This record gives sequence, C-alpha cells and structure tokens, in this order.
Amino acid sequence: MEKRKIKFSLLYRDMWQSSGKYLPRVDQLVKVAPHIVEMGCFARVETNGGGFEQINLLFGENPNNAVRQWTQPFNDAGIQTHMLDRSLNGLRMSPVPADVRKLMYKVKKAQGTDITRPFCGLNDARNILDSIRYAKDAGMIAQAALSLTYSEVHTVKYYVDLADELIKGGADEICLKDMAGIGRPVWLGEIVKGIKKLHPDTPLQYHSHSGPGFAMASILEVCRAGVEYVDVAMEPLSWGTGHVDLLAVHAMLQDAGFEVPEINMDAYMKVRSLTQSFIDDFLGYYINPKNRFMNSLLIGPGLPGGMMGSLMADLDSNLASINKWKLKHNQPELTQDDLLVKLFNEVEHIWPMVGYPPLVTPYSQYVKNLALMNVMQLEKGKERWSMIADNIWDMLMGKGGKLPGKLAPELQKLAKENGKEEFTANPQTLYPDALDTFRKEMDKNGWEYGQDDEELFELAMHPEQYRAYKSGEAKKAFEADLAKKREEGAGLLEGTKKPEAPATTAPASFNPSTMIIDVDGEQFRVSVAYGDSQPAEATAQPAKVQAAPKPAASGPAKEVVAPLEGKFYLTKESSEKPIKVGDVVHEGDLIGYVEAMKTFNAIKSDVSGKVVELPVANGSEVEEDDVLVKIQ
Repeated sequence: MEKRKIKFSLLYRDMWQSSGKYLPRVDQLVKVAPHIVEMGCFARVETNGGGFEQINLLFGENPNNAVRQWTQPFNDAGIQTHMLDRSLNGLRMSPVPADVRKLMYKVKKAQGTDITRPFCGLNDARNILDSIRYAKDAGMIAQAALSLTYSEVHTVKYYVDLADELIKGGADEICLKDMAGIGRPVWLGEIVKGIKKLHPDTPLQYHSHSGPGFAMASILEVCRAGVEYVDVAMEPLSWGTGHVDLLAVHAMLQDAGFEVPEINMDAYMKVRSLTQSFIDDFLGYYINPKNRFMNSLLIGPGLPGGMMGSLMADLDSNLASINKWKLKHNQPELTQDDLLVKLFNEVEHIWPMVGYPPLVTPYSQYVKNLALMNVMQLEKGKERWSMIADNIWDMLMGKGGKLPGKLAPELQKLAKENGKEEFTANPQTLYPDALDTFRKEMDKNGWEYGQDDEELFELAMHPEQYRAYKSGEAKKAFEADLAKKREEGAGLLEGTKKPEAPATTAPASFNPSTMIIDVDGEQFRVSVAYGDSQPAEATAQPAKVQAAPKPAASGPAKEVVAPLEGKFYLTKESSEKPIKVGDVVHEGDLIGYVEAMKTFNAIKSDVSGKVVELPVANGSEVEEDDVLVKIQ
C-alpha cells in the first residue's frame, strides 16, 4: 500500500511573534532564507501577514522591500509562500475599507506571496467569502481558515458546515487554525473526516500552538483523518507558546507510516544557529522567558499562544496598579501568579457571557482586556463590567460580525442602558472605500505610490505607523527602546547588560510608546503598541499637550476621577470636540478617555455643572483616582 504524503510548512514569521514581540530585520531574513531552502523539507514557508508589516514600520524598515526580498528565494526554489490575513481587518486590528482589502491581494501577489489564509475572528462567513473573492481575483490561492476553539456552540457540525460554505464560496483550500492549541485530538479528527467526506479533493492544512500540550496528538489524528499539510516551527523557537517542532513531528509521522520529506541536517543546524544569533543580537530582549514553557492552565481560558507576550507585559503594569490600591487600603498584595490565575478564571467565566467569540486576534485581546478589567475592578471592591471599551462594545454589538453565541441577559440589559444597538448587516458596509483619500495625502506629501501601488497600500493599511515610518520617528523610538533594553537587560537576555548602545540610537530618555508626528500641518500624538504578536494600530490624537487651564471660578467643585491607570485623552477621534473650561456638562456626558491595554475606555461625568478646571494635560499618564475634571 502506497504511503500517504504529509508536507510541511515552516512558520518562520509566526514562531517569532508567538514567542515575543518582534521579527528579524530584513537583512537577517535574507541571510537565513537560503539555508531554509537548503533544508529541502518544506513545501511551504509563511512569509508575511498579520503584524509582520507593522513591525517592519516600527523598525524603520520598508515593509514592501522586506516582503519582496524575503519571498524571492522561496519563489526561485519553487517553495510556495503563504500569508495570514484577518479578512475584514486585513493586516491590522480594526476593519479595513473594501478597496484597501482588494488592493492588498494585488500587492501581495505581485510581491511574491502565493497563498493567503484569511480568517475571521468570529468565523463570520461573510467576511471570509469577501476575502476569498478578492484574493482569487488577484490570482492568489485562497486558503480559508476556520478559527478553532472548543465550546458547546463550536461543534464538529459547526466547523464542517462552515468549511462546506467556504469551499462552495470558492475557497481553494481550508486551514484548521487551532490558534490556542486547545482543539481536542479526536474532535479535530472528526472535523477533518467531515470536511473530507464532503470535499475529498480540497487540500487541508493544520496549524496549532503547542502551549496547552495537545498539539502532537492532534497532528497525528488530523493526518490520519486526511490533512495534507502541517505547520511546524523549529529550534530554538519551537514549543512553549509557539508551535510544535519539525524534528519531533517528522519522526512521529514517519513512524506512523506516512511519507515525509528528508531533512538536510547540515542546513537545519545553520538555520538553528542563525536563529539563535538573531535572539542574541536583540530579539531575545523582547521574549518573555515564561513564553518558552508550555502551560496546561491555558486549556481552560483558551487564550492563543500568539498573544502571550503582550499578556505578560500587561500583567506587570496591571499588577502594579492593583497592588498600589491594595497598599493604600491595607490589603495583602497579589503576586503575578495570583493575578494570572484570576485572569484565566475570569476569561473562562465571561467567555460564554460575551457570546463565545473565538479567542483569536483581535477578539482574544478584547476578551482578555475585558476579563483583566473585571479582575481589577473586583479586586478593588467594584462591580464586574464597570469598564467596557468602545471596540469591545463593537464586538458585542456585531459591528465586526455575528457572535457565535448569545450575549448574557445582564450584558443585553447593560447595552440597552448605554444606548447600544445590535448591528446585523454585512460589517463591510460600515467601512466605505478610502483609497482616494490616501492618494490625496500621498500626492500632497510628494510620496511615490510605489511598485504595484505598494506604498499607497501600506499607508492605507497602516496609516499612523506609515506616517511615523516616513518621518523617521518610528525608528528613533525603536532604537531608543532597544538601547534601554541593552542597558538594563530583559527577556531571555536579562542580565546580559551591554552599556555600549549603538551610535545611532536616540537618548534613553526618549519615550518609545508615544511620539509626536505632523500630518498635513497638524500635530498628532501617536501611541504605539509594541507588545502584541499581532501589534495593534497606532492611535493618533491631536497633540495639544499644554499646561492645564486654571479654574474659571472659585468655590467648592465636584471632581471626576480616573477609574483606572493609563493615559488620559480628551478625544480619541479627530472629529470629536474636546471639553474645555467653561463648558456645561450633564451627568452621563463623555469627558474623555483613559487608554489602557491598547483600548480607549470612555470616562463619563457622574455630575452636572460647568467645567472649572482640567487638572491633567491631554495625553498625560494618570493613576487611579487622579482628578481629571473639576465641575461646579
């Protein structure tokens, strides 16, 4: 009997993002690529997508040049390249206009990417079907992804039916995207069998994270059930919150009777050595050592491996905030492990209540943020749901797609009280075409559209990061942050202090999380998120940071205080009008936002009257209970 072939795909991009915050620079990628080819065992290599290009921009690199150079060696060798895209959200965290989505596939095809893997964080087929159509129009292979998670609503039938709909809608292939690695092996095998029964000739590819510990058994089950391609990582970045190791999977499948390609071990050791050298160069500073371990606690909350880097960074800052409050109120402090367990338990508790969104970007971040906010409020004696950010409300109300489950009655009631209405139409209708606006900006600035309109695409997909890249501020911010890391030691390289910072670095006092850039003559403060596998967009705010106005009146005034620690902004959109001294506000009126964990939390007045003082400058750091507005 002829052995069935299993082919491997190397996740050289994702294995970095699932371990830490950054990817290798383009010169490093080009250096390692020929040796990956020389290994001779990969039919496919993941070359871009998700947060890849935002990271290039934050480095100060041109992402289009990086993608072209990185894909070229694989194109020349006949190895297929593939990318991850977020359907409605394109390559970012928030929804993208349809004309920008269409341009994305044309650009990526021209740059050498063969396959796109569109997924929807809610498994809303409408979002994925649009991407399938756009990708195929551009000449790409459309490998539609099922965002796998494990719940009472995510049944075998649910996923088989979704795959059937996507294949009938034009998908060339299906990816089983087990982003948290919590898919149970036998359950996954049944899904594969169900899809193959309906569509025996449609290729299937399995992607999993190794964190919870199911992945090796899952790979064996899905291969026996009919999967043709398996995603793998390799040392020194396999396992942990990342992905299974090539050598282990190779040996397991070979022993199980499958035909697997031979591995050139001399080339393997070259790739391994180069990857370690990139860690030692600078990337290790951004890899939390805890992300190198597997953790069965992840089975319950189902949080994906790709966001654990940012999660650990969030926990550090939020733990400090909670413990400040506890010290002030003479209560025992929490450890990071205490907070981590409380967070996992809260995610597991609220996930059914918010409609079972699959925990994948951006909804994994939203659910995690909501859970962490609940934990912080509960620890301080307050109520659950005290703070729900606008983008989380958008998820709950269907503006990104239909939730798989139903909102809990208490959240339905809260939505009604806050004037939130469910949205049931196609989400794309909320985000009109925008390329003409970006063309005008490029023309005004004298910027070239680039080969195949790739620079126009980059501005349209990542506006604030691209502007910061063009101004040079993004590179300064990164270099300053890296200089600080080298000095202090952090991540895997903690304790390896290197006082001699590169000559090109900015002063260590530069704040890398915030920068001021000029757009069309108007200054904006840009907050940049560095801590996510799939980095959140920079958020621009008018940079009106000045001394706070003095009171316009005397006498007793009521105070509106910050409910949490973060950065205070009077507005989050350029269309919003900030409050000022002399304005009359009513109870329930919006007075500003506190940005925390990459989300803007609306702050509303709990009193009515005239604004007599704004003690905090726009864009300033605030702690819980700091006075934001005084009203008389």
